[in-house]
Formats: sequence, structure tokens, C-alpha cells
Amino acid sequence: MAVRGRDARGRHPRLPRRAAGLVLAVLLTASACSAPADADTSLTVREIDATLERRAAAVLARDPAGYLDALAPDAAKLRAAQRTELANLADVPLKSWSYEVKGITEEDGDWATAEVELRYRIDGYDTAPVAARRTLELMRDGERWYVSADRPAKGASDQLWHQGEVEVVRGAHSLVLGVGRPEEELRQIADTVDLAVPAVSDAWPQPWARRVVVHVPDSVESMAGLLGSPETSYRGIAAVTTGEAGTTGERPALADRVIVNPQAYASLGSFGQRVVLTHETTHVATRTSTSTATPVWLSEGFADWAAYRGEDRTPDLIAPELTGAVRAGDVPAGLPDDKDFGFDGDPAELARAYESAWMACELIAERWGKEKLTAFYAAVGSHPGRDGAVEQAMGSVLDTTPEQFTADWRDYLSTRLG
Repeated sequence: MAVRGRDARGRHPRLPRRAAGLVLAVLLTASACSAPADADTSLTVREIDATLERRAAAVLARDPAGYLDALAPDAAKLRAAQRTELANLADVPLKSWSYEVKGITEEDGDWATAEVELRYRIDGYDTAPVAARRTLELMRDGERWYVSADRPAKGASDQLWHQGEVEVVRGAHSLVLGVGRPEEELRQIADTVDLAVPAVSDAWPQPWARRVVVHVPDSVESMAGLLGSPETSYRGIAAVTTGEAGTTGERPALADRVIVNPQAYASLGSFGQRVVLTHETTHVATRTSTSTATPVWLSEGFADWAAYRGEDRTPDLIAPELTGAVRAGDVPAGLPDDKDFGFDGDPAELARAYESAWMACELIAERWGKEKLTAFYAAVGSHPGRDGAVEQAMGSVLDTTPEQFTADWRDYLSTRLG
């Protein structure tokens, strides 16, 4: 799952810690270990599958009795928690909900532990499912298996409905799901995303869903819980986008979610909020053209270009750290590396990395045109690997070389920011 974000000033994140601005190669949908191939285990998987199919059908039917019927009768605490979770989902418009047993990690007579993948889609918004890994403990009573414990798998995270009752606000192009936040706040976010979608579609004319699902948890702590990372990673981050990059036609991309940090987002003015949500929406739009071949400077620079192109701000205001460096005679020698977008170094250097990436995409759009910029982005992402991806795309799309582009970019920085 890739995660990207913007800081509470509406620009790049400024925390000197690992956080959401860097494209993280965290694949939260990886399969668990395979079940042994013996006949007894295969039978167990089929029997557990039958239990989970009934459970999934009850979720879609909004049937509490059917949902609780899949739980161990004497697991009172679990039954109360699961009843609450199902009620929390009541207003979420679900299109599909299913489970797949990925493996049995433990089995002892009438007891088993299974690694399970939950997949669900939101009606009218998701063209592909969201995947969440769960670890289930189960017990057999007679010919049926019952769930006796349900928790996130190791390295996975909870879903929004585990944090409280989900309130749903619909926009023209957006669906905002909030927990513990005022409806007015959720409506304002939906309105801002509704403005972002056509702006992004103009910047990125290639086909995409043109619909965005936003999660608004009640705090930065809850945001971190949804992302499975420490709270300190997100304190200054206004929003992040989650999704799976590097997918192919053989393995479709999973659905994206924009997750808002309510405290940091609320501290922004209207300009910053527009930039944040347009930036994140750009990541949603470009997801299927973003791969492991795409350098971070291109993915983040393009998202900033799309977010700032409709705003009335001069380059020195958008890129103050880089402007200061250029005016002091410290023009960067080259485009930023992936490691320059990490959050364990100098915040000023991190700022210059984001601003340098934005200026690189600005140069391409200004000199070659936005059509060439989007074609360049797509060409890099379609390359089979990182090696040679930028070089080949620069040659075929821009008719230049990385060396010449870097020289042109350095001159461009001096001209625009000096």
C-alpha cells in the first residue's frame, strides 16, 4: 500500500520523521502462509469458508442475528463488540463483502487459527475492493465452525467502523466517512473534494474513476490506527492517500482511500485545504499509472503540479526553502533521490526535495506542455522496472536525456527563483 501526504501548511510535510509524504512500499494485502495440502486441512478450510460466507451474507443483508450466528455462543464480549461493529456500518453503502481463507496457521482438534482476507466495495464508488487482513480464532461445535476471536493480522490495521459509528456524507464526486466528527466538517471536506476532482481530471485526462472516498477519523491517534503506524508519523500531516501501486492488468489495483488528520486539516485555511485534497486526489487518479518504476520526485512533483496549477501563487511562495537556497547560490546539483523524501533528516532538505520535484514538473509542463507531462508520467510508470525508466521516457516523450534535463532544470530554478 502506498501512502502519501501533505503537511498542515498545505505543502510538503515538515516533520523529520518517516511519514506519509514518502511512497511507502507497504503491501497490506499480501497473502498469509498457505495452508498445508493435506485432506483434513482442506476440509477445515472449506468448512470455515462456509461459516464466513454466511457471515458475509448477513453483513450485506444488514442482519444482526445472522451475523452473530457465526460467532461462538459463549463469547459474550466478542458478540457485544461485533454487534456494535455491525451497527457502526449501518449507513455505509456496501456493494460487496467477502472473506477468503488464506491459510490455517494452527489447528488442534476443534480449535483453529486462520489468516483471512476481508474484501469489500462501496457501492457507486469502488471499482475494485479494499482488502484487509484479519486473524480469526475459531472453534468447532458439531459440524460447524464458529468465530471466537477476530483481530487485525500481524502488520495490518483496523477499519474505520472499528473506531465508532460511521457517518456518511455524499458529494457529487466524493463520499466522506467520518467517526466522531461534526457533519458540517464532513460536508466541507466533500465540497472541497468535489472541486478537486474536475481540477485533477483536467490535469490528468487519462481514464480514472473520478470518485474519491475520504475517511475522517476522530483524531490523529485514530488516523495512525487506520494506517498501522505510530501516531508520531502523522501529527503534522493533514491527509494521506492509501492504495496499491505497481499493479498490472493481471492483478487489478485495490481501491484508494484518502485519510484526513482532522486536527492538522482544520488548522489550514481554504487555500491549504484545497491544495491538500487536490494533491491527494491526484494520487488517486494516477494510481494505475504509478508503479515501482516511478521515482518519488515524479509522483510527488506531479501531485503538487496538479494541486498548484489552478492557484494564484508565485513560485517563491510555493517553494520558499528552495528559493532561499537558489538565491544563496546553492542550486541543487540534481533531482532529488527517493531517500531525500524520508523524514529522518533535515526538514529544510526535505522541503527542498518536494519543491524541487514540483519545479521539475513545472518545467516539463511549461516547455513541453501538460500533454507531454502526463505522457511522460505514464511512460515511466509502464516501464518494467526502475532501471532505465526515466531515461527511456525522457528520450521517447521529451526527446531529451536526463543529463540535459537536469541542466535545463537547474537553469530553470535560477531563472524562476533567483
